Amino acid sequence: MSVVIAETNNEIENPLWHGEVHALKKFYELAAVDRPDPKNCLFLATHEPCSLCLSAITWTGFDNFYYLFGYTDTADRFNIPHDLKILQQVFRIEGGAYARENEFWKCHDLREAAEKSGPDKRAALLERITKLESTYAELSDEYQSSKEDNEIPLS
Repeated sequence: MSVVIAETNNEIENPLWHGEVHALKKFYELAAVDRPDPKNCLFLATHEPCSLCLSAITWTGFDNFYYLFGYTDTADRFNIPHDLKILQQVFRIEGGAYARENEFWKCHDLREAAEKSGPDKRAALLERITKLESTYAELSDEYQSSKEDNEIPLS
């Protein structure tokens, strides 16, 4: 396994450039001969994808995605409640309860997957996730403080 594309949120450049959407844009900018079939890839996201990103993942043919922070974490820990609000207001989905396994893809919560892993791997995986969460919290604080004077509609 190797990284094909690694991207980040570019919403200050364009509010549509969520990390997932921007990664998919870059993925499809690769020459077709250099681009693997999406069904042979794992799609990793920091946050559980919003409705925009869920659609983008679907339209681009990925049959899976994995995330570190669920909607509640995103809202509570990082002060980004928009995903839950949009799902509730537009789709009448309470608490982000969409079909996590459907005809297009299956999603996976990385923490849940680590907790279900064998005892020989579980502790190391959970420790790694805890370190990632800590690092991400620091990066998120920096990011949040830098976007006070931007023109992002839902910042």
